Amino acid sequence: MAYTDDAVLSKLSALNESHESIATTAQWIMFHRRHASQTVHLWLTKLKDLPSSKRLNMIYLANEVTQQSKARHKEDFLQAFSPFIADATSVAYKGASVDVQGKLRRVVDVWRERNIFGKEVLEDLNNRLAEIDKSRPTANVAGFGGHAFTSTGPSIPSELATLVAPQQAISKATQSTKSSLNSANTDYDKLIDSTTTDTPLPVQAARLSGLLKTLANAEGAVTQCIRARKDLLKELEKIVTTTREALDADEKQMMTLSGRRTEVEQKRQAVETAIIGGLSTTEEISPQGHNSASPVPEPDRPQVEALTPPHVQDHGDDFYGSSSTGPVAQNGQGVPIHNAPTTASAPDLEMLSNLASHYQAVPLNGNKKRKIDSSGEIPDLGADDGIDADVQEMLRKDSQG
Repeated sequence: MAYTDDAVLSKLSALNESHESIATTAQWIMFHRRHASQTVHLWLTKLKDLPSSKRLNMIYLANEVTQQSKARHKEDFLQAFSPFIADATSVAYKGASVDVQGKLRRVVDVWRERNIFGKEVLEDLNNRLAEIDKSRPTANVAGFGGHAFTSTGPSIPSELATLVAPQQAISKATQSTKSSLNSANTDYDKLIDSTTTDTPLPVQAARLSGLLKTLANAEGAVTQCIRARKDLLKELEKIVTTTREALDADEKQMMTLSGRRTEVEQKRQAVETAIIGGLSTTEEISPQGHNSASPVPEPDRPQVEALTPPHVQDHGDDFYGSSSTGPVAQNGQGVPIHNAPTTASAPDLEMLSNLASHYQAVPLNGNKKRKIDSSGEIPDLGADDGIDADVQEMLRKDSQG
């Protein structure tokens, strides 16, 4: 296919993310390297017209063309891409997803490691990408590995915001230093090994001059890295100083609170001791440590006379008691209740029960029991004793009968 603007745009429109498509298009473009400037101009115009998801393929195409040109020592496309690669990469980077941005970052790292573009071009490119990261509402700050954090990641505290710029500078300087040191060490080893051969002196002088330039570049990269690390250490020392001052203030506050807590605890113990001392003046403390009041003596239980008079026996038994050999029962209050002898007849028991339900017991002075004398006669029970004449006569007849 002959080279025309329409042919170039057709090739770029048919480009997809497969390696075969990118490699085939790169070979066709490199075949027409004498039109490198026009091709790069059309490439940049097409990249800006494409949606954000398609721009990564254009960057992959530029990477393939520039790396192949570097390997073949063809400077046409390297010179053509250098003025526009930073602008094109920043356009593809802005508004892209986090995954696409990570892929673009890896492409830039490859360019830096392999020295595809000059130092000034790469610095311009890094500055553009850093500005895009800072301009976002939730700024994705370049991490320690040189890649941006996702927007859903944890936000950086304001106290650590001053560390972001120095750390970004260290990441950039470290990547540049690695590539410069690799080139310097490789050229140095080759030159030292070649000094033992029969290389003409003019060639050796030219090689030494080239090695000096390479060493100077490496030295400049290391110097920049050292400067960036010193800046980071300075910011870290500020944070450490601020943190130490805050720590001292917290420790003093802790001592104050601890002293106040001890003071309040002592006052509380003193109040509790005073409360216990006031109770001990009104209550007696037992040996076991328990308060106990003095026991109040209970009054003696009164002696209660039985309501049912016992049966009078013929052989001089107590009027209110039974024989000494018989069992004695007690009522609910502990007063003895004497059982009537079994020799009493049923009429007698019925009569005595009726009497007990109508009359009270005969009062006795000193709780002394009356005795029946040996003659078997019943003592005289007058009206003063609460028994009428008929009852006395009936009892007398019953005792004589």
